[in-house]
Amino acid sequence: MSLLQIFEGPLFYIAVTVFMIGATWRILGIIAIGRKTDISPPKASANVGFIAGNLRHFLPRKVFAKRTWVHIVAGYSFHLGLFVLVIFAAPHITFFHDRIWDIRWPALPRWGLIIAAQFAFAGLIMLWVRRFSDPVMRLISDWDDHIGSWLTFLVMLTGCLALQESHDALKATHMLFVDIWLIYFPFSRLMHAMTFFLSRGYTGATYGRKGMNL
Repeated sequence: MSLLQIFEGPLFYIAVTVFMIGATWRILGIIAIGRKTDISPPKASANVGFIAGNLRHFLPRKVFAKRTWVHIVAGYSFHLGLFVLVIFAAPHITFFHDRIWDIRWPALPRWGLIIAAQFAFAGLIMLWVRRFSDPVMRLISDWDDHIGSWLTFLVMLTGCLALQESHDALKATHMLFVDIWLIYFPFSRLMHAMTFFLSRGYTGATYGRKGMNL
């Protein structure tokens, strides 16, 4: 069995299992914490506030936009670019079809993937540079933040190299970093990708119940 077969086969399924168990455990742990019972009479719906809290935070308030425009631009550039690369790259579509579900969808042409990759790399690099160039971000960042950024960068870089599909070594390297990333994900701040809606929703529900504008 070649390294590619190992990284795409047994190690990948182990990584996915760790990812699923770890992520589920983290999410259930957050839900289990719950919140203190609010005995004050509700002035509005907490459920509506939960939804509004999530939707409202996709757009910055004007009072903060000028100070955080770099974070906003970089964040959307990285996340949207990465989403396009993961979902619409032809090798990924084939991989998902062969190993996860029996569904296919149209792939993005190579020029589209190149544009998406440029946005994703630019956004990730901007976010990482901001971590040590901004005084506040530097104080609240630790090695977990940097390791998550580096791992994601290496997954993206090796993935772009593997898109050529010219050498199995490039595919194997990409899959190895994907497996490492999946295992690291649930135990790091990368989990924010799966828990941000809970934190935003919690704040929104609290404010919504009190009748406060979000």
